[in-house]
Amino acid sequence: MPYLTSATEIRAIVAEYTNAKTLWIDTEVADYKSRNPRLSLIQVLDNPQDMSGDRVYLLDVLDQPNIIAEFIEEIMIDSAIEKVFHNASYDLKLLGSKKAKNITCTLEMAKKVPYYLLPLPNYQLKTIATALCSFNNIDKQEQASDWGKRPLTEEQIEYAYLDCIYLAQIHLNLLGLQAQASPEPATEDLISLSTKYSQVEQQWKLLNSEFEHLQERIKKAMQAQNISETYDYKLTSYERTTIKATFTELARLAQTQGINLDFPITLTQKLQKDLGQNLEQLSVDIDKNTSWRLTPKAQDSQAEDE
Repeated sequence: MPYLTSATEIRAIVAEYTNAKTLWIDTEVADYKSRNPRLSLIQVLDNPQDMSGDRVYLLDVLDQPNIIAEFIEEIMIDSAIEKVFHNASYDLKLLGSKKAKNITCTLEMAKKVPYYLLPLPNYQLKTIATALCSFNNIDKQEQASDWGKRPLTEEQIEYAYLDCIYLAQIHLNLLGLQAQASPEPATEDLISLSTKYSQVEQQWKLLNSEFEHLQERIKKAMQAQNISETYDYKLTSYERTTIKATFTELARLAQTQGINLDFPITLTQKLQKDLGQNLEQLSVDIDKNTSWRLTPKAQDSQAEDE
């Protein structure tokens, strides 16, 4: 985990990074709760297979605006280099903002993975690293330490380089989950896929039935026992008010009060039927779109007999 403090050393490694295809990047910020946060460290890993930290470079850029500007110019706005962050929107505030190109955010990647493949209580880096990569006992205590103080402590330095390792491993695992969640449709095995779908459909019907039944039982029990809150749930009531008026009265009121009712109304199938041929007298806009519905095929009589 080389820790670089001089501008010359930092410029040299940044020059190497201009040839990289992908970089895994993290930052530490001093005074991050203030109105004037200062970029303290830029941590960069260029080899995701490195678990030792030898390829994680810590670039000390505290109060070195020229070095930060060069990093943005050489790395962040170069569309040929993929930059991987976790919660990229936070880091980009001090690293190029909207000018940054080819940014991958593992937070956003994780959110797009179907929940059944990645069932997590939250999408914090620690949570994902533990679930996906079996990194246990991750200590995030140093995250809130004073990153504006020099020299940095050994604990801060260790924390800084480890986050890049976690990030790279999370990214690789998420790429695998992405491939699993979104295989090429043209090569899907429809027989096994349909079989799995049918199995899950039956399980879902049973679980949904039980879920709705238990939900009603809990609500009725809490009402009967005059309990508004348990350890797991809170029972709240709400009123839904619906106001209805006849179209004739609404039109009359609009005419007398000068209310503009010139807006399109969606004609339901029933209303279209009631209008009949009179529909031709209206100037209508017709929007058509194609939707797809998956429905089970009716079993033949022989299968039913069996």
